Amino acid sequence: MGEDYRGMWRDLGLDLAAHDVLLGVLGNAYRDIFLSQKNRPEGMAYFDFVMSEVHGLRIRELLDEKKSGRKIIGSYCVFVPEEIVLAANASLVGLCSGADFAMEEVERLLPRNTCPLIKSSFGFKLGRVCPYLESADMVVGENTCDGKKKAYETLGGLVGNLHVMDLPQVKSVQGRALLKAEYERFRAAAEKLTGVPVTAETLKKAIKTVNAKRAAIHCLSSLRRADPAPISGLDALLANQVFFYDNPARFTDSVNGICDELERRIAEKKGAFPGKTPRILLSGCPQAVPNWKLPFLVETSGAVIVGEESCVGERGTRNLTDDSGETVEEMMEAIVDRYFQVDCAIFTPNPDRLGHIREMAAACGADGVIHYGLQFCQPYLMESIPVETALEKEGIPTLRIETDYGMEDAGQLKTRIQAFIEQLR
Repeated sequence: MGEDYRGMWRDLGLDLAAHDVLLGVLGNAYRDIFLSQKNRPEGMAYFDFVMSEVHGLRIRELLDEKKSGRKIIGSYCVFVPEEIVLAANASLVGLCSGADFAMEEVERLLPRNTCPLIKSSFGFKLGRVCPYLESADMVVGENTCDGKKKAYETLGGLVGNLHVMDLPQVKSVQGRALLKAEYERFRAAAEKLTGVPVTAETLKKAIKTVNAKRAAIHCLSSLRRADPAPISGLDALLANQVFFYDNPARFTDSVNGICDELERRIAEKKGAFPGKTPRILLSGCPQAVPNWKLPFLVETSGAVIVGEESCVGERGTRNLTDDSGETVEEMMEAIVDRYFQVDCAIFTPNPDRLGHIREMAAACGADGVIHYGLQFCQPYLMESIPVETALEKEGIPTLRIETDYGMEDAGQLKTRIQAFIEQLR
């Protein structure tokens, strides 16, 4: 970082010594994983800068927004509608949940066999090392699984303003009605927080802003279909991760700039990997910063990741929100429709997700699918077996991976991944 932010972090209540350790680990990992890549698009320099300032300049920007009267809302899930947040004069940021931290303290509050993502969210709070969490005026939780549902009961005692959103588990008329009621309740909570009512004008503008972000990512995803792949899976994942942190307009412009460069690279047949490199679709659990373990193992084993069927990826950004409505009520209906299409593994039955995996594998020209499940993440682990069975029946080679955030199993995983890639060759 080019500036000393220690005073800012101290004012936020961070544990400076622990935070220094986190930044040191993050910086080393980023250098070894991302900056060691060859043939990167020049436009990735922007995302390198974002990551170098992810706890610095971006936090200062958010604090400046707070000084001007804007509120900050933090979330852990793609079901939290950014359109409503922006329309109520607030900014939405993703919260830290991609690495192990303060696990000894966490396991005094949660069982050891809790999924790493949930434990990580607690670790960043208990360790006082997430400036996004400490900057947030409201934290939004969501009952996507039983683990989160019960964990939020405890987290409510650790954060000042926790809004828990109930989510449907079945794609039905009743399920949609529940989602609509929860989004209306969230809109009221956001308006109360900011003191700013959501109007037709502000909601339409917010929908267009968020749609532009998603459209930029759609463009990036489509360009990854070329052979040779013009960008690594790691770099594409990074753009999907920064989606949750960056200023929306600046992010959109930066991704569109990358897309322009990738189009030139495709025309010149310039790839991040040689042509005919085995192509992998990664499917399953979300990968929050700095969870880069599995894509790093895949792309240093002789394959390229050409798509992520994940909340931090295609599942989170797939559909745009219809912006044709003229009233708040019409646009709220469109928002409900858009998010109700998200095919999270919480839904049962969940045939749309399998259909989307098939579609993505075909569109990306994937030679195989790696299904990624975090340990103790029951929804995705339960779905992994029928997904593998269905894909294998259709002649799509599939490898199921179950792991956590630690590197202890990296050698074993790499051996399995290399064998899978040899099979694809």
